[in-house]
Amino acid sequence: MSIIELKVPVIGESVTEVTLSSWLKENGSYVEQDESICEFESDKATIEAPAEKAGTLIWVANEGDDIPIGGIYAKIDTSGTKGNAPAKTETTAVKTETPAPEVKETADEFSYAYGHPSPAAKKLMDENGINPSDVKGSGKDGRVTKEDVLKAIEAKKTQPAPVKEEKTVVKTAEVKAPAASGSKTFSRNKREEKMSRMRRTIASRLVSAKNETAMLTTFNEIDMTGLMELRKKYQDDFVKKYTVKLGFMSLFAKACAKVLLEMPEVNAQLTEDEKGIIYHDYADISFAISTPTGLVVPPIHNVESLNFAEIELKLKGLAEKARNGSLTLEEMSGGTFTITNGGVFGSMMSTPIINPPQSAILGMHAIIERPIAIEGQVVIRPMMYVALSYDHRVIDGSSSVSFLVKVKQLLEDPTRLLMDL
Repeated sequence: MSIIELKVPVIGESVTEVTLSSWLKENGSYVEQDESICEFESDKATIEAPAEKAGTLIWVANEGDDIPIGGIYAKIDTSGTKGNAPAKTETTAVKTETPAPEVKETADEFSYAYGHPSPAAKKLMDENGINPSDVKGSGKDGRVTKEDVLKAIEAKKTQPAPVKEEKTVVKTAEVKAPAASGSKTFSRNKREEKMSRMRRTIASRLVSAKNETAMLTTFNEIDMTGLMELRKKYQDDFVKKYTVKLGFMSLFAKACAKVLLEMPEVNAQLTEDEKGIIYHDYADISFAISTPTGLVVPPIHNVESLNFAEIELKLKGLAEKARNGSLTLEEMSGGTFTITNGGVFGSMMSTPIINPPQSAILGMHAIIERPIAIEGQVVIRPMMYVALSYDHRVIDGSSSVSFLVKVKQLLEDPTRLLMDL
């Protein structure tokens, strides 16, 4: 028997630990060299790990385990061949070398993994229109694997859809019974789920940003009339030429990039020892993107040098990758300033938290028609509140106010932005 150990590789300079989010191959199964066998979740991205040699896979770690960089997560018996797995006693003997954590003693249906697809499985579901409720997980603790989704796709092609009328009849009968007795049923169920590594990292960084920076927030409002008229007038031509819509995000990003280069203190950050300030002559703007596992903030580099279509296309690509979990570490790195848009969720006003080591973040909000006074007359205009949270150690209050005023002027009169005035 020839057994090799598989160790967690170095993923990034700041990554010291990962979570084994899901096994893609079953314990004791035969794997080919370079075949993906599991997925690791770091605080920045989800990464598939390949088999270093062909042979029989032996699990050492379980799904949900936190493993340090360089830690052993699996072994491969290179003497194994297809259809010739080692005896169960051998696999058990190897697994006992690393005791399983006590928290794994819960029943499958209460596991954090029960019914949840792995990132690779979820991507396949989204691409093929597969309903998660139609796929039964065969992985560890009921996890839905990539193979489960592939089977569901094949079944969908060959089998007719179930008759909906039959389900309706059953549901009607179930609902009538409680109504006739006059009783009500109140749920008292609760469940506990392990936080994903990304969620834990987000929580830690937010607390750190709040407690370790001199964070303040200043507010202003923007009359969106000019921007809305601009989009309405040129949207069709823009889509025909660039195959992507002109959104508010690219307009805000371009305005911020212009002002950031005029006011380098807002585009700066403290050095690691907090004894100096780093200034940037470029605007790498990070965009907050909501995903099922948490908020990610990948940057677009040199926004000041891109046109609106380039920004929109890059942003669309980053959003798609963020939501299917395929962002790389390189795509997640960097950024000198952040924009977050709570308005898409209906937020009227908020105080965004700085994205360290950056020193400022702009919060966009919902566009709401409100009465405002213009030249002595009360008129109804589409208005947006904007908020700039900043680190007062780097940015003075006057600079933060001036920054928002300059951005407001550019967006309320977009001709100035287009003519670089």
